[in-house]
Amino acid sequence: MSVVVRSVVSCAVASLLGSAAIAAPYRPASDATVLETLPARADDPRSRSIRELRQRLAAQPRDLDAALALARLYHRSVAAEGDPRYIGYAQAALAPWWDLPAPPLQVRVVRAILLQFNHHFDEALADLDAVVRAAPGNGEAWSWRAAIHMVQARYDEARADCAKMRPLASPLIGVACRAAIDSLTGRAAAAAQALQAMLAPGGPTAAAADRLWALTLLGEIEARRGDPVAAEKAYREALALGITDGYLLAAYADFLLDQQRPREVLVLLKGMERSDLLLLRLALAAKAAGDPALAAWSADLQARFAAAALRGDKVHEKEEARFALAIRGEPARALALAASNYRLQREPADARVLLEAALAARDPAAAAPALEWMTTNGVESVVLRGLADQLKSLS
Repeated sequence: MSVVVRSVVSCAVASLLGSAAIAAPYRPASDATVLETLPARADDPRSRSIRELRQRLAAQPRDLDAALALARLYHRSVAAEGDPRYIGYAQAALAPWWDLPAPPLQVRVVRAILLQFNHHFDEALADLDAVVRAAPGNGEAWSWRAAIHMVQARYDEARADCAKMRPLASPLIGVACRAAIDSLTGRAAAAAQALQAMLAPGGPTAAAADRLWALTLLGEIEARRGDPVAAEKAYREALALGITDGYLLAAYADFLLDQQRPREVLVLLKGMERSDLLLLRLALAAKAAGDPALAAWSADLQARFAAAALRGDKVHEKEEARFALAIRGEPARALALAASNYRLQREPADARVLLEAALAARDPAAAAPALEWMTTNGVESVVLRGLADQLKSLS
């Protein structure tokens, strides 16, 4: 989620959430211009499908079915590989319909998914609202409404979205949707127990992608509750499913960093520098482990953040705040970035970087929005509570 934002229907979504997103795609003057060839194996079914759909769309640019299928495949590629450029390619596939005020409903759903990736939450919700008014049985639209409302800490709205989605989804996802909200509103233990019951042997059959999402969520909840054994068990079960998922890798890497196991992060994420999210974790691990790769990775991240700033792109702010604080040792800059990010999205990771930056900058007043969110919603997190106590000692 960030989440990157993570849909509660499936694990194959943008996590974060948009933290690895990019601005509007560059459009070359000629279709023959080759910008870059992204890595793809000849035997990879997703890559093969993308090539076939691109050829089909090149011949018929207004082939709606091909455009939607291609945009969705590009979006799944972001979830799997973490390369944010795929979002631009997905938007380009929908170019004939992108600026229409009322495109076909399925275009509105996919457009909303891409808009939220770039943190255009209001515009995404406008599309999703239109979809559920016209087609209240569209479970995907309800799931993305829930995901965005959770990122915005609008838990009553998210709970209502989950209720609308539940009869349209698998039993596991229906329970996981509610558990995600309960885990942030004073019912973390009950949320973990509900997920464990659904995931236990003898529980309802679920698709591997749904199990991956539920196990990742369970790992995050258990980590916040301060049970590293249960958290690791959930994360390892998710990894054992064999689905490449950037959000899971980032979440497990963060867990390992908190457990003072940076060398395991270097092994886990080896060769995944293309993803901004995962490159940040690699740099954090390299610093903690004293690995010489830190210099190159730090320079690469600095260049990526600078390029985003030139585009006016602010969706990297949480990651840049972590980079400024932990790698660059710049608490004032980290605090400014974290505060700006928190105005837009309010998940535990967003609160954590704001509290850490406020503590490092010795500015407890700057942490007030996150502290209020914790108190108002009964957020249960050993780490966040520890940071809050340290901030109180500065007051």
